[in-house]
Amino acid sequence: MAAETKKMHEAVAEKIIAQLKEGTAPWQLPWEKSTAACDKPQNAVTDKAYRGLNALYLQLFSPFEDPRWATFKQAQSQGWQVQKGAKGMAINFVKTHQYYPKKDEQGKQVLDENGKQVKVRRTLNPPMVTKAWVFNAEQIKGVPPIAKSPEISQWEKLNRVESLVKTTGASIAHVHGNSAYYSPMGDNIRMPEKTQFKSSDRYYATLLHELGHWTGHKDRLDRSIMNSFGTQEYAREELRAEIASMMLGAELQIGHDPGQHLAYVDSWIKILTEKPFEIHQAASDSQKIMDYLMAFDRKKELIKGAEKHPVQEMANQPEDKEQKQELVNTLKFGR
Repeated sequence: MAAETKKMHEAVAEKIIAQLKEGTAPWQLPWEKSTAACDKPQNAVTDKAYRGLNALYLQLFSPFEDPRWATFKQAQSQGWQVQKGAKGMAINFVKTHQYYPKKDEQGKQVLDENGKQVKVRRTLNPPMVTKAWVFNAEQIKGVPPIAKSPEISQWEKLNRVESLVKTTGASIAHVHGNSAYYSPMGDNIRMPEKTQFKSSDRYYATLLHELGHWTGHKDRLDRSIMNSFGTQEYAREELRAEIASMMLGAELQIGHDPGQHLAYVDSWIKILTEKPFEIHQAASDSQKIMDYLMAFDRKKELIKGAEKHPVQEMANQPEDKEQKQELVNTLKFGR
């Protein structure tokens, strides 16, 4: 329990450092080890996926196969029961608002017709970061079995990734050699020939890693990517691309290449030891990379649907303002 009294980023950084010192990184899990372990952590009640450091923490350090989680109160609201003695995992919860008792001009509390206290909602500025304890579905009685996803062939998965890559419009050249890299100066990606990879999924996992770097261009997510090899800044960017590649591999169900990180282990240990909050920033940036690239996947589906049913697509545009804005942002990506 001692680690859980620390700030979340400190606890995560310590766990990662311990594994790096053993010669591996926790996100370097072979896809074959466990399909369920690669599933995105999500809330069992809302079905929403966890994001950023929370997603990284639950995905990397959960001892459970089920990717679903819920707080004690959420479980109760569904009539489920957290097993006695179950230990939860502490994640960060950002409170954007809070409810306060409503008072009249004389400062007295306002009551409704039933004599209950009336509360008003107030936005917190800045938002408040606090802890929330979540329990895995395997620790909760009454949770329905996880729905089985329809079987998708490996060909379909790789075809989806290939379509996403094409939709980005990224400049990609295949050359003979053993190096895969993104050039900030030329804004292009260099990849070995496909035949040089042991399998198609390894090829696409490597390409997604390089696309992670590609998003850092000043016209995209504008990260500091003009860094010399061997510097801490270079290693910081590699950390982001690695975590983003893992997230994308889980999202697209193609896994992650476990052989990319060896050259940066010492640098990552140094960075996380000196500045544990770096893992929070890396997870946040990795989430942005994933969101940016997955927008191309959604854009591809929107275009495909509009081509089939243009009138119907217009009629079915989302009414929710946030959904509309997300749609606008999605269509702005990929010039």
